[in-house]
Amino acid sequence: MHPDLFAAKPADGADIRVGIGGWTFAPWRETFYPAKLAHKRELTYAASQLRTIEVNGTFYGAQKPATYARWAAETPPGFRFSLKAPRYCTEARELAGVGKTVDGFVFGGLSELGDRLGPILWQFRPQRRFDRDDVAAFLDLLPRDLDGVPLQHVLEVRHPSFACADYLALMRAHGLPSVFTDSPDYPSFADLTGEIVYARLMRSREDEPAGYTVAELDAWADRARTWAEGRAPADLPTVEAADAAPVRPRAVHIYFISAAKVRNPAAALALQARLQR
Repeated sequence: MHPDLFAAKPADGADIRVGIGGWTFAPWRETFYPAKLAHKRELTYAASQLRTIEVNGTFYGAQKPATYARWAAETPPGFRFSLKAPRYCTEARELAGVGKTVDGFVFGGLSELGDRLGPILWQFRPQRRFDRDDVAAFLDLLPRDLDGVPLQHVLEVRHPSFACADYLALMRAHGLPSVFTDSPDYPSFADLTGEIVYARLMRSREDEPAGYTVAELDAWADRARTWAEGRAPADLPTVEAADAAPVRPRAVHIYFISAAKVRNPAAALALQARLQR
């Protein structure tokens, strides 16, 4: 395994991956990437420092198979991409009717990523309210495997109506995680519903060199370990009791997204370092 990725693993062997959104952002040329690094080497460098990246570009449209193949070739074994599914799938008026577009995305070249393919993130817009039947129909449309390899789907909801027991029961019935979105703008609840945990942290600040204070990063390291052990952190909000879900080890994906984007690589590296200790 690539030595940098091996070193980035948590010290206790837990499957915790910490990453950022994308790898192309001009200010990172001053704060993250080495001086004079060629632009075409940015992905390779970012993947040598972190174990995962969430790709936002796929939200605006699926990429060509050759692009996915190139991403896989430019990243080391053990690295994972999380892909945001195209918005034309999740922003349709009726989710029950998007089967063809869902299949077009999943079977339209993602297999080129091979073992670099991690979770697929399906993000609902803030205006979409919880409609149990429509959401259930959508979840039934998600392919469960690709070329015989199980797929990991995660759902991010952004309307308060989803903070209910019916939604959690539906997700548990499908074995799928609901994203924990740590944001001042969207509902945040950390109920465990799937086999993995997926968190998107959106509170980095530019006046903090690492985006977050030392105490905040220490707290996120503790929460990551708690998630990996299979429990919901007691200090995060939940709809149901924190012990409502079975306790079993879970893989954890944590991404620093949006907010003070210039600081997100520093935040990810700082959290990763804490987990290594």
